[in-house]
Amino acid sequence: MQVISEITLLKEQILQWRNEGQRVAFIPTMGHIHDGHLALIRKARKNADIVVVSISTNPLYFEAHNSPNLSSSLDGDIHTLNAENVDLLFTPNHDEISEDETEGQTFIEVPALSHILEGSSRPHYFRNTTTELNKLFNLVQPDMAFFSEKDYQKLAIIKKMVNALHMPIEIICIPTVREIDGLAVSKFNAQLTVDERQRAPVLSKTLRWINSQMRGGRNDYSELVLDGKDQLRAAGLEPEDIYIRDAKTLHPISDNTNKVVIIASVLLGQVRLIDNLTVHLSPPSPEDPTE
Repeated sequence: MQVISEITLLKEQILQWRNEGQRVAFIPTMGHIHDGHLALIRKARKNADIVVVSISTNPLYFEAHNSPNLSSSLDGDIHTLNAENVDLLFTPNHDEISEDETEGQTFIEVPALSHILEGSSRPHYFRNTTTELNKLFNLVQPDMAFFSEKDYQKLAIIKKMVNALHMPIEIICIPTVREIDGLAVSKFNAQLTVDERQRAPVLSKTLRWINSQMRGGRNDYSELVLDGKDQLRAAGLEPEDIYIRDAKTLHPISDNTNKVVIIASVLLGQVRLIDNLTVHLSPPSPEDPTE
């Protein structure tokens, strides 16, 4: 596996693969490689000739994310990625790819989806994420990029961005990878205490309960949200928000909605956890690309 930090060397290698007619798959990460990343890499290996992974810890992202800036365990990540037969690891130097801040930053934004739901309380998070991804997409020039469904809103924004800007990139998503007790895999899980880790699966359990209530015919969504938050608090989790929205538009449910997404975020100690679950209000269409 090649490990490259310099843009010039990256471009030379990408150009060589392009000239050879190789199809390039890309998985952007922030390091601390875990089972969720490995699932993406293995999916990518089945769909492309070349697999490129990036480990990027842009300070702009962490500032907007309002999460601790975990320093990447690069040596361990390199060992893990090498064992997965990743072809290239890109570890960009942000002094090289970032602009001179005295001249002002250039941003890429999907405003219709970036300022609702989670974006209403974190106004720059998605803007910084899409800007960072645009830079990485332009540098790596992948044929396809792989993402988990764990951050549902971010995935929707990425798809919208790629479509709106006519990027020649296929976005491929895989279901959220979970621990055996249902907790969505995340590098932040390692920050949970033993007691917190035992309570954390209540988040996915609550989403499944809301799902079962909706399948049973409940459509008093505001009350369902309140009931879900009560369950989370009873288990010692502090809910930030639970949203029940149209899965395709992220807008409130309408008469035309046939697929719903339940999106939740909670605080557990010093850790912020997110999760989501989709619910079909009617049988899925064969044309639904998410099925």
